[in-house]
Amino acid sequence: MRLAHLILAHCSPLQLERLVKRLIYSETDVYIHLDKKSDLTKFVHLASLPNVLFIKNRTKVTWGDYTMVKATLDSMEEILSNPYEYSHINLLSGQDYPLKGPAEIQSFLFSNPGKTFMKSFSIYEDWKEAIERLTKYHFSEYNYPLKYRIQGILNKILPPKRLPNNLNPYGLSQWVTIAPAHARYVINYLKENRSVERFFKMTWGADELVFQTILLNSVWKDNVVNEYLRYIKFPKGGSRPIVFTMEDADDIMISERFYARKFDMDIDKDVLDYIDAAIDKKT
Repeated sequence: MRLAHLILAHCSPLQLERLVKRLIYSETDVYIHLDKKSDLTKFVHLASLPNVLFIKNRTKVTWGDYTMVKATLDSMEEILSNPYEYSHINLLSGQDYPLKGPAEIQSFLFSNPGKTFMKSFSIYEDWKEAIERLTKYHFSEYNYPLKYRIQGILNKILPPKRLPNNLNPYGLSQWVTIAPAHARYVINYLKENRSVERFFKMTWGADELVFQTILLNSVWKDNVVNEYLRYIKFPKGGSRPIVFTMEDADDIMISERFYARKFDMDIDKDVLDYIDAAIDKKT
């Protein structure tokens, strides 16, 4: 059995290299999806590191639209085409960082086969501010003139969008640690239910809804743990996570999570040094 990390990255080659090196371990593979808009030549040297591979089918990703889902699913499908038996595919961004050593991470996940770790809320009960994502049309996925003007007009004159197949909507965070069988299920479900795929293509922030909605309406729902193993902190009233600095270092380490996000070496490199030292001392 092996573990697969999938990193969605688009910038900061030095920070990505640092992250990759902290993930490398025996029986672990690190896959990198580099945004198709990014210059691969600045990152390609990472492929010389052990068990590090680049996803071949790259996507041009735009924040908030379905391209993020496409990049994730296409990458997972490419990973699953390999002849390895993975316990999990762990989705990370290039601004994430592990808070535990690779042996401890691997041991935990190997001891939890068949479980997906994914944070979720019921949209209508616990995350009502996301209801507009379900009811409003969003056309950033599509490329035609005046699309946002047309989007505004249609949202005024058309009835609200409706999620097909009587699915109950769930969502919260795109960052999941997913069992391969569950990843295959989501991939195949969208291929076999094009109306659901079209719905999410017209949904803002679909990356925070797709996995939760499909899996929690499936036979796999009891194998989903409502926990994403990550330490993420949002500013009061904000929708994007803060960038951690040394002011957050102690809170990060006492969180006992497996990963944290997000970090920026150009803003504060010392916090990453602090995390590394704490992990190395423990291990």
